[in-house]
Amino acid sequence: MKPLRMLWILAGLLALAFFATPAVSRAGAQSDAPLVLLLKADGVVAPSMREYILRGIQTAEQRKAELLVIELNTPGGYISIMTDIVEGIRASQVPVAVYVSPRGAMAGSAGTLITLAGHVAVMAPETIIGAASPIDASGADLEETAKAKEVEALTALARTITTRRSPQAIELAQKTITEAKAASSDEALEAGLVDFSASNTAELLQKLDGYSVVMPDGERTLHTANARTERLDVSFIEQVEQALDLLIDPNIVFLLGTIGILALLIEFSSPGGWVAGFIGAVCLALAAYGMGMLTVNWFGIIFVAIAIVLFVLDINAPTHGALTVAGVGTFIIGALVLFNSPGVPQFQRVSVPLVVGTGLVMGLGFALLLGLALRTQKSPVQMGSEALAGKLGIARSEINPHGQVQAGGELWSAELAAGAEPIHKGEQVWVEKISGIKLIVRKK
Repeated sequence: MKPLRMLWILAGLLALAFFATPAVSRAGAQSDAPLVLLLKADGVVAPSMREYILRGIQTAEQRKAELLVIELNTPGGYISIMTDIVEGIRASQVPVAVYVSPRGAMAGSAGTLITLAGHVAVMAPETIIGAASPIDASGADLEETAKAKEVEALTALARTITTRRSPQAIELAQKTITEAKAASSDEALEAGLVDFSASNTAELLQKLDGYSVVMPDGERTLHTANARTERLDVSFIEQVEQALDLLIDPNIVFLLGTIGILALLIEFSSPGGWVAGFIGAVCLALAAYGMGMLTVNWFGIIFVAIAIVLFVLDINAPTHGALTVAGVGTFIIGALVLFNSPGVPQFQRVSVPLVVGTGLVMGLGFALLLGLALRTQKSPVQMGSEALAGKLGIARSEINPHGQVQAGGELWSAELAAGAEPIHKGEQVWVEKISGIKLIVRKK
């Protein structure tokens, strides 16, 4: 058994290595031709994109690639993450070409500065670049001083990474931040904001052959005419991070937190199972991760906790729903304080109708539990043998006038009721009453 077990362990490790190792697709056979590594960065500028691009830069350096091409299509995202990507590109020992593609793609908001940070900036026809104002990237309700600081910092960064370009290009780069200006690929090329326009990767490599770029160690001429291309795919871990990027949505985080709380309440009210507890723990863990990514006011957690306590207390308190009503109001206030406090970016705010609707549904659910509890309290208590009166049973022997009956999951001595006809084994009986330790029965 031990060798078989070792084989299973080895197979599991190989499978894990397969999924965790990023796939590299080759467009040409191995040769002495220069290597061009291709990355496809598509989506919001979020942690998963940062990890993917920085890993691509590291891989290109390790393999001594001639060029790293980042195919970019993004509406924008977090400024802090964009800054990390820009720093990684500027520090790269391998030339980086940021290629806004395919047709119809955009390098919006934070994507604008990522494109300009490349040693070569290229756009496919019918693509756009710009709208890099921090209002759009971080929400329309930025406080005036904070907005001024963000704008000044971003325009300084734009000037730094476009110093080699024309004054017209530098002015356009700053306007994408100060005025949220956007430009088409033709307009950006005419202003000198980007270096080339290319319909596909093959055309891009042809145009870059013999082109000189400025690297940290000096000027370098690219040789890409006969280069072989390899695509670095997203790894399994990065795919998981992309799924976690969904937690940037405050509405999803709010729903996960609510489901997690309710699931744990169900688990605590009827312990012994594991499904509700497992679901609750996972949902709360994901919600905590999401809130760690978002800008939240943790003071709201206190109101949410108070609301849950009020819901639970109302089940056993003689208030007949008053605490549930108070709990609904407290829950709604707590959620809005948590996600929608002043200073929280607009795109990180939770939907007010969603919060109100969820609070009302929770209140309705606890009201139903309260009604069930009150009904149970008013119903007569029936325990032991007293609960058998009026119930059905099965004759386990002939009863004439004495015998045995199976009732309530137990075997009882039975006696025929006055005037009742004999009962054969296996027939159903009515339990009229209990006399001591005997059931008085008659045939159904």
